[in-house]
Amino acid sequence: MRNISLAVALFLFWLALSGHYSQFLVGIGIASSLLCLVLANRMGTVDAEGVPIQLTLGTITYFPWLLWEIVKAAWAVTRVIIDPRLPISPTMTRIRATQTTPTGINVYANSITLTPGTITTGVEDNMLTVHAIVGDGADDLEGGGMDARVSRFEKGL
Repeated sequence: MRNISLAVALFLFWLALSGHYSQFLVGIGIASSLLCLVLANRMGTVDAEGVPIQLTLGTITYFPWLLWEIVKAAWAVTRVIIDPRLPISPTMTRIRATQTTPTGINVYANSITLTPGTITTGVEDNMLTVHAIVGDGADDLEGGGMDARVSRFEKGL
């Protein structure tokens, strides 16, 4: 199943970038996709981490949620910047990730970094070091809401 989904994804990506749909060029695209698939199999990268098709269903709910979190955090950072007093309180905190796979921990760390006002500065095993420009951002992360959401995404829910 991973091989088929990878081949389809590679071909669709090639097709989107090509923009040409003659029989010859589509045939070249199929051949290129299959060659890349053979090479990926030879390198051993067609596995649960390299082709995470188990995350497909979770994507439907996770990415809209993440987008909303980004919008909310961007608004909060905008309010801080516009405030003449500039009420920042830079905070460093360490957060334990409850995800069980390297992919899950990576998604969690990147989700924190994508959210304005916070950035993951280090990852050691399942401990993340996070910088937040306001204490509320660190408090929200320590509350575990994003961690729980990423854990659900990791399980494909």
